[in-house]
Amino acid sequence: AVAAGGGADRAAEVSRLTRAILARGNEIASERGILIADTKVEFGVSPDGSGGLVLADEVLTPDSSRFWPADLWEPGHPQPSYDKQFVRDWLTSAESGWDRNSGSAPPELPDHIVEQTRAKYVEAYERLTGETF
Repeated sequence: AVAAGGGADRAAEVSRLTRAILARGNEIASERGILIADTKVEFGVSPDGSGGLVLADEVLTPDSSRFWPADLWEPGHPQPSYDKQFVRDWLTSAESGWDRNSGSAPPELPDHIVEQTRAKYVEAYERLTGETF
C-alpha cells in the first residue's frame, strides 16, 4: 500500500524506520523482561509541505502493542499481558454478557476491570521505563 501511494523509495524509508523503532523497542523491552508480541507504527506526511515523514500516532504503548512478561511466556497458550487484550478478553467473556455480533454497543466496563487494566498499564510503564508512575 505504501509503495502504491508513495513509491518504492518512500516504502523503503517507512520499512527502515519501522524496523529501527521496533529494534530499539525490543532492545529496551528485553532488558526489562518484556516481549513485544506485536505492535503497529503509523506514519504520515509532514503538514509543513516538506513531504517528510512524521510519526503519526503513539508508539510502543499498551494500546498499540502487545506486551508479555518474558518469564511467563509459553508457546501455544494465551499469554498474560500488559495491554488492552485484557479488556478484549473481558468483553468476550460470559461475565460481560455482550455478544459482539448483536449490533449493540459493548457494556460499560466495571470498576474492577478498569482498575486491573490501569494496573497492567502502570506495570508496563514502570517495567519499561524503570520509573515509578
